[in-house]
Amino acid sequence: MLTIGAFARACRLSPKALRLYDELELLRPARVDPHTGYRYYAVEQLEQARLVAWLRRLGMPLARIREVCALEPAAAAAEIRAYWAEVEAETAARRDLAAFLVDHLQTEPRKDTTMLELRYFAHSDRGRVRPANQDTAYAGTRLLAVADGFGPAGAPASSAAVEALRFLDTDELPAGNVLNLLEEAVRGATDAVRAMSHGTDSGVSHATADAMSHGTAPNGTTLTALLWTGSRLALVHIGDSRAYLLRDGTLSRITHDHTVVQSLIDEGRLTEEEATAHPQRSLLLKALGTATPDLRLHDAAPGDRYLLCSDGLSGVVSDDRIQRLLTASAPDEAVHALLDAANTAGGPDNISCVVADVVDAA
Repeated sequence: MLTIGAFARACRLSPKALRLYDELELLRPARVDPHTGYRYYAVEQLEQARLVAWLRRLGMPLARIREVCALEPAAAAAEIRAYWAEVEAETAARRDLAAFLVDHLQTEPRKDTTMLELRYFAHSDRGRVRPANQDTAYAGTRLLAVADGFGPAGAPASSAAVEALRFLDTDELPAGNVLNLLEEAVRGATDAVRAMSHGTDSGVSHATADAMSHGTAPNGTTLTALLWTGSRLALVHIGDSRAYLLRDGTLSRITHDHTVVQSLIDEGRLTEEEATAHPQRSLLLKALGTATPDLRLHDAAPGDRYLLCSDGLSGVVSDDRIQRLLTASAPDEAVHALLDAANTAGGPDNISCVVADVVDAA
């Protein structure tokens, strides 16, 4: 048996930490002296103690460490992998927000007085395979949105998310920073989705990617929306629906997919071409309510065209084809052409498109 001091030195945990872990029933001593209360540990406990120390260095919460320590090695490894994926996703979101803030604070305010407005059209189609449409598409004077529901209650989940944002679609935006307004609205959308699910979370607190596949439980939804301020568009995005910008004939994607496949592309383990045929291309890393969404501002210019779409379009129609169909048509014609292209490609999923042009109000 090892005294608490000797055990602490061997496993690199302080005696104070060992006493705390005893109280939390995370690492109980092998024996406690009934007279002095002094703790003694068995040599066989060193491996578990070192695991606890390593997990604390990762920043894992104590409650989750308790869960990991109770698992078999293979299951524990899978849980640690899932935890680290969540950490990386949160870090990426914070990095993007920091980059936006730096850019926002260094950008000179717009001084032109040109009055701009949106001309828009939205439509959603069931596709040719799915028995029901779980997508929701919306376009208004200020708000553009696409949500792609999944799970048995995916349709009401996507509808509830978009409906919760519609109060922003007014002639005058409420007072306050537009990104703060949008972030607060997204919190309302998350609450609405959870309320629709009778008080149960639409995701899982420690959800792994295979629990968030389109068309499978649990219930949830992606959300990609743009809020028009009169000169800028505020973007909120989570999941694998997309937003594109067509400017001066060049199409660029302004969102980043939160999927397993996209993470493999980012890591250099998969090419864009390989991703199109990957068997896990529909598995999500993030959905509404499971992680922090991306938030940023985009400067708009007359002649810009924006496309919001669910993966029912982007999953079967290439970006090159999307660009060609967007370039020469009015918003309503472009939407119908994109829907037709997706259905011609087999229509394996629901398809939603919103197309909006930035035009001179005069």
